[in-house]
Amino acid sequence: MSSAPQVQPQINPWLIAIAVMSSTFMEVLDTTVVNVSLPHIAGSLSASTDEATWTLTSYLVANAIILPMTGWLAGRFGRKRLLMMAVTGFTVASFFCGLAPSLPFLIIFRVIQGACGGGLQPLSQAILLESFPPEKRGQAMAFWALGIVVAPMLGPVAGGWLTDNYSWRWVFYINVPIGVIAILLTQAFVFDPPYLRREKTGIDYWGIGLLTVGMGSLQIMLDKGQEEDWFGSHFIITLLVLAIIGMGGLIIRELKAKHPVIDLTVFKYRSYAVGTFLMTIVGFVLYGSTVLLPLLMQELLGYTATHAGVTNLPRGLASFLFMPIVGILTGKVDARKLLAVGLTATAIAMFLVSTFSLDVGFWNFWWPLMIQGAGLGLIFVPLTTVTNDPIPRERMGNATSLFNLMRNIGASMGISAVTTLQFRQMQAHTNILGAHVNGSNPAAQQTFRGLEQVFMSRGADAVTAAHQAEGAVWGMVLRQASMLSYNDVFRFLGGMFLVLLPLLFLMRKPKGGKGPSMAH
Repeated sequence: MSSAPQVQPQINPWLIAIAVMSSTFMEVLDTTVVNVSLPHIAGSLSASTDEATWTLTSYLVANAIILPMTGWLAGRFGRKRLLMMAVTGFTVASFFCGLAPSLPFLIIFRVIQGACGGGLQPLSQAILLESFPPEKRGQAMAFWALGIVVAPMLGPVAGGWLTDNYSWRWVFYINVPIGVIAILLTQAFVFDPPYLRREKTGIDYWGIGLLTVGMGSLQIMLDKGQEEDWFGSHFIITLLVLAIIGMGGLIIRELKAKHPVIDLTVFKYRSYAVGTFLMTIVGFVLYGSTVLLPLLMQELLGYTATHAGVTNLPRGLASFLFMPIVGILTGKVDARKLLAVGLTATAIAMFLVSTFSLDVGFWNFWWPLMIQGAGLGLIFVPLTTVTNDPIPRERMGNATSLFNLMRNIGASMGISAVTTLQFRQMQAHTNILGAHVNGSNPAAQQTFRGLEQVFMSRGADAVTAAHQAEGAVWGMVLRQASMLSYNDVFRFLGGMFLVLLPLLFLMRKPKGGKGPSMAH
């Protein structure tokens, strides 16, 4: 298929950007905004916290299944029509989530919400890449990345504030006015380009079925793995088998199908293939650290949810301030060089956090998180631009669907991996430190005797004081072991980014989206 001639948009592209990003920001925010409200949801709907986590899992599963199909759906229904349907469905589902009288009712509408929201990220990215001329795509991707990077960071803060001051239901109701505005803006400013022709091809039922089984099983496995003790659980093993069969069968089917629901041939473009792999790892590290830092602050340092959210704000602030600058630089500096600086900066930030002790304070987090936020700006904008640069415009919707899918899979893998690794490392450090707490260790005995005297001075008898001192010493061991385990995981995340640097040499310098005329 030949690339269509360049068609400049009739409408100011920044109006289009505001229209599509208003709904996308809302959807990405919803991936994390509910997290801090789970205990309130569980209590209100007479469910356990474990049962309430299905409100998160159901959303992510539906989101993951629809996301890679977005390019195909846009080809069948038209991009503007699909976008309008998605935003409308997401808004209506949000309203009914807020009204939910029971947990099953809430989960059903979270599935609808996730399915409608699944297409918003790739649709917005494709529309932006096509609406802006090649020399300004860096600025367009900076605007897009602001929503994708900043929204997950603001989610816990917004969710905590709404829940504390109003009700968990307002976490969903807040989407309604935003959704209405997004629908009006989309209707006014977004139009299908002339080269995007609606296709009346056959429906790849086998592909859709394999995608649903494979992606659904993979997402549930990653979300519930740590909770179910991974492969000690028959449930997780069954999901693994289904994920392998589903995803393996999907790849074979889509490479042979005449009208595939997912076009995997875009991976023939080398820059796209390498860039999509890099984005998978970026999702792994970004979401892994986004989950890990609040856990460290709340469980180990005693921060409240609001305090932890405020402490994490420098990362979002730095991304917000830095991405527009990076967007301008992307059109003037080789994007691969900016990407190398971003990967290095983010790795340094992770290594800095890995040196923290239990005495760490608010300002110790400030600079590492500012560096990470700036580094993410230097990663997301040039990586998105250089990865999609060789893709013909008529194939952009499919390419952005797969690109966003792999970032989300990386995010799910990252969250699962860091929580599991932190737990396992804590067990290992507890065994090592605990072995030194015995009668032959003078320092341990001195600490024990000192605590014993403290408890006796508060009125405890000798036996009770000894038990309290023993419990206090063991508590100190657990806290130190936990801190060391967090340090290990942050070092691991930083190392992952450094290992990626050689892959940048495999990516081609962007030439402004000339499509298939470029070398694969």
